[in-house]
Amino acid sequence: MRNLDVSIIKDEVKRLFLEANFDISDDISNKIKNCYENEVSIIGKSVLDQILKNHEIAKEEKIAICQDTGMSVVFVEIGQDINLIGGDINQAINNGVKEAYEKGYLRKSVVNDPLFDRKNTNDNTPAVIYIDIVKGNKINIKVSAKGFGSENMSSLKMLKPADSIKGVKEFIIKTVKDAGPNPCPPIVVGVGIGGTAEKAMLLAKKSLFREIGKNNENENYKDLENELLEEINNLGIGPAGLGGLNTALAVNIEYFPTHIAGLPVAVNICCHASRHKEVTI
Repeated sequence: MRNLDVSIIKDEVKRLFLEANFDISDDISNKIKNCYENEVSIIGKSVLDQILKNHEIAKEEKIAICQDTGMSVVFVEIGQDINLIGGDINQAINNGVKEAYEKGYLRKSVVNDPLFDRKNTNDNTPAVIYIDIVKGNKINIKVSAKGFGSENMSSLKMLKPADSIKGVKEFIIKTVKDAGPNPCPPIVVGVGIGGTAEKAMLLAKKSLFREIGKNNENENYKDLENELLEEINNLGIGPAGLGGLNTALAVNIEYFPTHIAGLPVAVNICCHASRHKEVTI
């Protein structure tokens, strides 16, 4: 049994959120560079150029990539052979978020009550935390600073099995089309298929962590991802919604077994500032 002090988790969460807000991952930057090269719209090309310059400034000057520094989402996989010591892991994660948003001068965007008070918590906590127990003696932490321009475009539909692939495709494309410029394209389209309503939404959110350009290992879903990406980019929404070839950077689908009477499909969109980082301890 391996002992691990939760203070280490706190420090890593702090580091990850600072990096996520200042330093966009290489897979996103490289894909946007490719989009810039093939974009035919003059305005679209200009938008992509500004995005790339913004990435450079954020990284060099350690300032936020976007003014919406997101709600903190944390996925933790804890090996069953680890004994956590030194306190509560949930509190440690929230402390890491608090310290990151204070140190990085990141906007605090969380309100305490979603409906009535809506008073700012002033430290971007509480984070949305998911914890899974897995084999081994390591901990994997994935963090996402999820902006709400894109999060607000999320959608869930409980399709019937008879709706089949055609219904799934129509729902996903309609969701992106209806979102238009609101999620700050070019976007990453996260899709969850199967399970229950909440499982499908969780799959969609998790899919956004996948490296851009890496398809689902299942050939059927890989083909569906590529088909959807092509059709979405043919919508003509383009960078910043101003027209062009590049509406989406990727379509990432994750799936899970479901009930014989159901076909849940969830879409969780992420803007071009796909701020996520990961570490294994």
